[in-house]
Order: sequence, then structure tokens, then C-alpha cells
Amino acid sequence: MTVTITQVRNAKSIKADNTCFDVEINHPQYGWIPYTLLPEDTDNTINNDSLIALIGSDYAAYTAPTDAEKAALIRMLRADRLIDEVDPIVSNPLLWSDLGTSKQNEWTAYRTALLDITAQGTFPNSVSWPTKPS
Repeated sequence: MTVTITQVRNAKSIKADNTCFDVEINHPQYGWIPYTLLPEDTDNTINNDSLIALIGSDYAAYTAPTDAEKAALIRMLRADRLIDEVDPIVSNPLLWSDLGTSKQNEWTAYRTALLDITAQGTFPNSVSWPTKPS
């Protein structure tokens, strides 16, 4: 089912080549909602070509994120990994004790590597994410 969008507002380019946008769309069922337009989006519920035509040249120019914004994003991604991947294992005494010393050491090293991401010399412009234990 394709949803026809006839109004957009507050479009902002989020990529230097102006192919990706954060925009508000006036959805016929939900009213004004945020929408991220990405060319690689394969979901055709909303026609991105139509949105690009509606946006035209009426959008805020792309601005590269500051180092502070990059650092905040990386810290948020790190927190997500700690909460979603590490905490369920290391904070559960039954799971933890079933792992054995070798696996416990792997998880401890993974957690430490996540916490040390901000100490990498290339932070915040690029980071090497550690590999999660299997």
C-alpha cells in the first residue's frame, strides 16, 4: 500500500551530497510526523522520489557534525551495546557463573574495550569497535 504525501516541511540535508534528508511529512493518517528520506530505502510505502520533488530546493543545507556531536553519538552507541549486549550477561549471576573462566574473560575484555573506545587516538572521527564474544 502506497501512502501519498502532499506536504513536507522543515527539510534538512543530512548528507553532503544532498541525497538524504530529515523532513516532516503530513501523513494522511498520523498528521505531521518526522521522516528520514534515504535513497537506499527499499520500502515503497512512501514514494521517496515524490518527496524529493516536494522538497525541491527548500531545505536547510548540510552541516557536518562537530567533534562534540560525533563523540556524543559514539558514546550513545557504546551505551546501547553495553545495555543490550553486555549487561544481560555480566549482571546475571546465573548466566555469568555458567560461562566458565575463559568466556568470562572474553566478556570482561569486550566490556573494557567498549569503555576504552574514547581513548582511541582517532576518536571521535573514527573508532574500531571490538568484536562481541560469541
